[in-house]
Amino acid sequence: MNNELSYVLVTPYTIAKSRTGGVISRLLSRTNLELVGAQMFAPNETFAIEYATSLRTRAPQNQIMLLADYVERNLVPSGGRPHRTLLLLFRGENPCEQLLDACGHIYTQHVEVDALSGETIRDTYADLIFSKDKPDQVSYFEPAVLTPRQQPDADQDLAFMARFLEGKENIIHNITYPDPSKIEQTLVIIKPDNWAHNSSRPGTIIDMFSRTGLRIIGIKIHRFSLAEALDFYGPVEMALKEKLASSYGKRARDILEREFNFSLSDESENILTSGFGIECAKDQFAQIIEFMSGKRPDSCLPEEMNKPGNVKCMILIYEGENAVKKIRDVLGPTDPLKAPSGTVRREFGSNVMVNTAHASDSVESYEREKTIIRTSHNSLGSTITEYLKTRPGF
Repeated sequence: MNNELSYVLVTPYTIAKSRTGGVISRLLSRTNLELVGAQMFAPNETFAIEYATSLRTRAPQNQIMLLADYVERNLVPSGGRPHRTLLLLFRGENPCEQLLDACGHIYTQHVEVDALSGETIRDTYADLIFSKDKPDQVSYFEPAVLTPRQQPDADQDLAFMARFLEGKENIIHNITYPDPSKIEQTLVIIKPDNWAHNSSRPGTIIDMFSRTGLRIIGIKIHRFSLAEALDFYGPVEMALKEKLASSYGKRARDILEREFNFSLSDESENILTSGFGIECAKDQFAQIIEFMSGKRPDSCLPEEMNKPGNVKCMILIYEGENAVKKIRDVLGPTDPLKAPSGTVRREFGSNVMVNTAHASDSVESYEREKTIIRTSHNSLGSTITEYLKTRPGF
């Protein structure tokens, strides 16, 4: 019972209205489940029909018929354009029950506005409007999220979702811009310090980035291998040596002079810098790598280099005009203590290393970084496939 998977499907409307962060906040803070996968994809008509057909076999029928009709109308492409839909995959005990409690039920009768509490995702983001002329007839319905009620339903849905996602890229290109030359893509990493325990922080960070007006076109849960972390942060190692070695050398000189009560020469300080200072800078780099991958470079066996690390991140790809600058402005400077109020790092960062999120600092950096962490690849489908091998009937 401790290793079951279930899912939440975030609808295109919810994504378009930049409510993704709010949904993720609720799901993480109101369940004891682990978020093990996330993928943005664009359903086609075949997907919608199969999903709706499966829904119609379930109970309670009054709710399910609303959902099935919604899926057939709103998950399919419109005007030739497919729509972004987000699949969130959760693991834990009784995941269907926990996720349904967080998402909320669907009211199939008229409910007074003042009777809604805003406690669940659907209380906050869903809409069910009845016709004034025909009180029993629904004139508008938006469920905000979709999630199964029972584990057999979840397993069945995940099986066909995994088949659909096989071979699909992790980046959604579904919009044509008036001037494509102005459009940039950039990468955000919500770092491991946000995932130590379930909290609303990751979703709140996404909400803060949503103020840029940029579109999320890719998302995944990622565990840096040691090799990836070393490659990704390689440019930082030289910068640390240049910036920190001399300051460590000077501090060592000051400490030694106070301890032994005599003055050291500049030559001695240079020796301290080139030896002790460099070693300290190397250790700082090793700490960054350990923070991002869960492994230290000096204690990892060669055969472990390319295996997924012990800590997880969330990677998001944003797209739009001046995407790099807009995201960096909301992120704030590397040192949270120097970041302006209202920025992500000022709100959630602890120090220059544990600073809650990373963002590409240029288009060139993005091109390099996306290759290292393979932004076009997502392991969510394979996670589902491996899980289903343990399930009866699969």
